[in-house]
Amino acid sequence: MTRPTFTFEDLKDILREGAGADPDTLQQTTLDATFVDLGFESLALLETLSRIERQYDIALDDTAFTGASTPRALIALVNEQLNSAVA
Repeated sequence: MTRPTFTFEDLKDILREGAGADPDTLQQTTLDATFVDLGFESLALLETLSRIERQYDIALDDTAFTGASTPRALIALVNEQLNSAVA
């Protein structure tokens, strides 16, 4: 069975749709910038969490999600959950 993968492009799409993210804000060079530094407030991130969970049929731990303060960390968290769901 092929494992699904959550990519930077997937995250950008979800942030654009759910949080109204400016496409210019989200570049490969911003992978390690915090969501706060990128201008995302907590409500936007909660909407992002909700959209990821629905779209990928996973449940993300709130504590782990809170600790994923950068796009790179969130992508890793989602992929970890996706991989454990398939295993």
